[in-house]
Amino acid sequence: MTTRLLTGGVGADGASLVLRLDDVSGTVVAAAASLVVQPTDDVVDCTGLVLLPVGAEPHVHLDKVGTIGDAPNPSGELMDAVRAWLAHAPSLTFDDVHRRATEAIDRYVVSGTTAVRSHVNVHATIDLAVLEAVLAVRDDVADRCDVQVVALVTAPLVGDDDVVQATWAQAERALDLGADLVGGAPATDSDPVASVHALVDLAARRDLPIDLHVDEKLDPSSRSLLAYVDAVRARGLGGRATASHCVSLGQQDAAEQHATAVRLADAGIAVVALPPTNLWLQGRGRPVATPRGVTAVRTLLDAGVVVATGADNVEDPFCPLGRTDLVDAARLLALTAHLSPAEAWAAASTSSRAALGLAPADLTVGSRADVFAIEGADVGQALARASAHRLTFRAGRLVSRTTVTTAMT
Repeated sequence: MTTRLLTGGVGADGASLVLRLDDVSGTVVAAAASLVVQPTDDVVDCTGLVLLPVGAEPHVHLDKVGTIGDAPNPSGELMDAVRAWLAHAPSLTFDDVHRRATEAIDRYVVSGTTAVRSHVNVHATIDLAVLEAVLAVRDDVADRCDVQVVALVTAPLVGDDDVVQATWAQAERALDLGADLVGGAPATDSDPVASVHALVDLAARRDLPIDLHVDEKLDPSSRSLLAYVDAVRARGLGGRATASHCVSLGQQDAAEQHATAVRLADAGIAVVALPPTNLWLQGRGRPVATPRGVTAVRTLLDAGVVVATGADNVEDPFCPLGRTDLVDAARLLALTAHLSPAEAWAAASTSSRAALGLAPADLTVGSRADVFAIEGADVGQALARASAHRLTFRAGRLVSRTTVTTAMT
């Protein structure tokens, strides 16, 4: 047996940390300030690096990555992005989506992420080859990244017209093909509450987890999140449900935020805050005292809600500046939600894995040996400097190494 010994590095707090990883069991077998090198150890020098729990992307759209040139959104508004995407999506091919999604996953791995949840639009006008391409990527990259695929059932979902019925039929076929979760964006529908209940009913009937885009707007009167809580509790999906965005919650008063956060925690619903895209999309019509467009992160954390963070959109009509780098997402979360660097990285790593229902990878003995090493003296400096000098370990194996050489001339 060969184990991997990570020496010379520090933990998030800057204290010395040595890890021994077993690539047979895929777990951390020792963690201490110092460890004696054993004959079976393959030593990896991590001097100058911070050893952190690996990143886990809880919310991205792999079908959309890199399409900003093909589906421009001049206004930058959410609904214009939706329209631009739905106009472009019928032209997508399996090969194009597969190539772009694979490249994105590899960039995630290089940046320090070994788990990704991707939403993929499912609609009457979109060929299921798009979903099939992302499902194929899920299988192709299994040696380096765990990928979950969400069937994002796209509005309109309420009514009896042909498009609605065809979209629901397409959703059933998407789940038959092997999508891992049910998803949707009720806020873009004419009746968000009815959409919430219909999507939760589908997940319950299929015995699948659910992850919805909820209240992705600045309107404080938007409360489909509460309908989601009620539906999840009624259908017994607690612990298997995620609410992404929840922007309107951040615009409500403190008492209502607290009451909703308590209900979310009690219902076992995780929340995904997505500052890169929501900072880009939200608040464009309010040039004075522009709101941040991010949910009530501190209130949710204080209530015991699992709060994760991710990129959401990467170089597409919803966010042309999105990146496959959770260091960037965590840094933005810290800045917008006033979190400590350690709290922000937890949202991008351990909390995100919990939201995705994955085994812990928190650097403790017995946990999954997925480790992220990045240049820095502690987690704060790592997030601030965002060096490209990084190592990514998955199940005890080194799957990516990026080194940086700087020369002053």
